Amino acid sequence: MKHMIILGDGMADWAVPELGNKTLLQYADTPYMDRLACEGRTGMLKTVADGFHPGSEVANMSVMGYDLPEVYEGRGVLEAASIGVDLGPEDMAMRCNIVCVEGDMLKNHSAGHISTEEADILIRYLDEMLGNDRIRFYTGVQYRHLLVVKGGDKRLACVPPHDIPLQPFRPNLVKALCPEAQETADLLNALIVKSQELLASHPLNLKRMSEGKDPANSIWPWSPGYRPRMKPLAEKYPAVRKGSVITAVDLIRGIGRYAGLRCIDVEGATGLYTTNYEGKAQTALDALKTDDFVYLHIEASDEAGHEGDVPLKLKTIEYLDRRVVGPVCEALKSWSEPVAVAVLPDHPTPCELRTHTNDPVPFLIYYPGIEADGVQTYDEVACREGSYGWLEKDEFMNLFMNIK
Repeated sequence: MKHMIILGDGMADWAVPELGNKTLLQYADTPYMDRLACEGRTGMLKTVADGFHPGSEVANMSVMGYDLPEVYEGRGVLEAASIGVDLGPEDMAMRCNIVCVEGDMLKNHSAGHISTEEADILIRYLDEMLGNDRIRFYTGVQYRHLLVVKGGDKRLACVPPHDIPLQPFRPNLVKALCPEAQETADLLNALIVKSQELLASHPLNLKRMSEGKDPANSIWPWSPGYRPRMKPLAEKYPAVRKGSVITAVDLIRGIGRYAGLRCIDVEGATGLYTTNYEGKAQTALDALKTDDFVYLHIEASDEAGHEGDVPLKLKTIEYLDRRVVGPVCEALKSWSEPVAVAVLPDHPTPCELRTHTNDPVPFLIYYPGIEADGVQTYDEVACREGSYGWLEKDEFMNLFMNIK
């Protein structure tokens, strides 16, 4: 039995009054996911361990069965792995967003979804102006980049920028959690201020503003950590002799590399609703012909949730169903070797809140010969009655990977 996880990042949501108090999964037209739920089995999964912030890195590592208190070191180290930066023993890595600041307000966490090509110009400029033997900036993808501070102290309180859209940024600057970390906190806050001074008049930002686009006029470093101690999935689950991860998001690519999975790029994969859904589905099927395990990650619903855009998030859910889940499952019908398929989000990203929550998420599992549990649809309400019950920690992955 081969195994494939299709993960719709941030797909879960809260009940929305204008949708008749249904969640987006309840309201959306998702015939393929509903059919899998009807013919398979379902349950709920707690993906955010107690005491952890409900970030995508936390939730995806949890879905893969990792013990968060044992291995978690923040997003920055995952960004480093994704872009090939080998961290030394004294290096503290941080996720470094390029954001849009308007006055004292953090307008958005993505600088209006700046392109990688534009962001690369700004990151290289910042590294030239602010980088030194201790501080280095590295280009990532779109608005997601990397800051490495040699000798940095990770004992910091850092607010993710997607948690504070349209809020004052100054009260949310980096804070030290102990006296020893104060020097690092002061350094990071100084870098934020200096980046705003440098980027305000950069020609690229002047051009963006003349075109009516948000300027990428500040960095926002967060999620500090050191190189993690993660076992490859092959050592945890014998069924994973060879595996792959398919994603447009660098932090998921970083998790995949630490997990011992090969990372497959897909042309036209953007992480937005415009992503190449069909290309990602076909790439996953091609990978599954040679691999035992495929982790297919789709980011679009999470971004729509951060924008608070209910119609757009509905569209991303329906695209995932029609353009990924449907083609994958139709293709697998003709395969001689059976494949177990799981579909789930990593965490909710409610449009009302515009950020992540730690609510449990619905999941479904289907494979040829499975005994259905009577749940008829795939959503946050129906799956509460699923026969798998309520799982947490590594229970989902242990269950899924032991399907033979």
